[in-house]
Amino acid sequence: MSNAAVMATYGRMNVTFSRGEGVWLWDTEGKRYLDALSGIAVCGLGHAHPRLAAALCEQASQLWHTSNLYRIEWQERLAETLARKTGLDAAFFANSGAEANEAAIKLARLYGHRKGIECPVIVSMEGSFHGRTMGSLSATGNKKVHQGFTPLLEGFVRVPYGDFAALQAVVDATPAVVAVLVEPVQGEGGIVIPPADYLPQIRALCDRAGLLLMVDEVQTGMGRTGTWFGFEHAGIRPDVVSLAKGLGNGFPIGACVAGGAAASVLQPGTHGSTFGGNPLAACVAYTVCDILETTDLPARAGALGAAVLSHFRDRLGKRAGVVDIRGKGLMIGLELDRPCGELVGKALANGLLINVTAERVVRLLPPLVMSDDEAAQMVDGVSALIETFLDEAASPTSV
Repeated sequence: MSNAAVMATYGRMNVTFSRGEGVWLWDTEGKRYLDALSGIAVCGLGHAHPRLAAALCEQASQLWHTSNLYRIEWQERLAETLARKTGLDAAFFANSGAEANEAAIKLARLYGHRKGIECPVIVSMEGSFHGRTMGSLSATGNKKVHQGFTPLLEGFVRVPYGDFAALQAVVDATPAVVAVLVEPVQGEGGIVIPPADYLPQIRALCDRAGLLLMVDEVQTGMGRTGTWFGFEHAGIRPDVVSLAKGLGNGFPIGACVAGGAAASVLQPGTHGSTFGGNPLAACVAYTVCDILETTDLPARAGALGAAVLSHFRDRLGKRAGVVDIRGKGLMIGLELDRPCGELVGKALANGLLINVTAERVVRLLPPLVMSDDEAAQMVDGVSALIETFLDEAASPTSV
């Protein structure tokens, strides 16, 4: 079989997986791999989770889709759960993180227009990633992914991530600003963690200026950082939260959750989705939420992530070539002093799935269900790869 008929939007590796269980995947040749990436922060509950498989099969045998022209019980139950967990009021359901962020962007613009602002402006962050649709791409603060797609949409200003003074200066100088869009931790940007007072300062600024605080939790949400949502570490409540990835554990679903005045901005005719929140997707996502609540996996992710960071620091912290070891829960970045994309292929050959982002950061996003022994295998495997990579680069005979 050939992949020639598939558009080459990804530099796909020459491996095909045929089944999974927990943190493990098996390829079509029967080789086993430790998945330290979770489908890019998606499969937080691991592969082939029995409760999710049962829920999906049962719902699939009853009803898949009716459209949002009618009430959907599973959608309403899921919306109530997300409102309760975020502390917000209402949810719009889409099919991806990019679509969830598109909904947030449209919500912010409509919010601004209703305040009499002709050309509303959203402030986002340099190094951010919010999706590849034109709105979410325009909000994204990464020039590399912009290339070839200009002109981008107007109405976005970007400031350095973690620099509150720069954000405040833009807000003070730009009366048309209506919202701030920010990630609690930048994932694609290289697992970048802002100062502890950053989000609280932004919340206070938004309150003073009458702006919406919109938090992109597509990668950080659903327990990955040690709490249900990354913003909880800062002790704040946003006005808008975007979710996807771990929300469906691999079944496509996204959500834009809003509170206060933001919750009633979108009305019939202003936004919609044919597939968003259909019975099958909403049933799976509701079951994901129920599993997270009944097993307390977010807290487990926080404790395991802290232990993993400690082990990496013991093993690699003093190695020349290792710039930083950082993380929040099971969102871990190992920054090297040189590009290290080749480590992805080397890891694959050793039965380990990892990712390199921002050219020099080994990004690990393992399933929340990972055991202590499996975490130890991940630390040992990744550490050995980095040690060998750095040793070979330092060798006088290396090319």
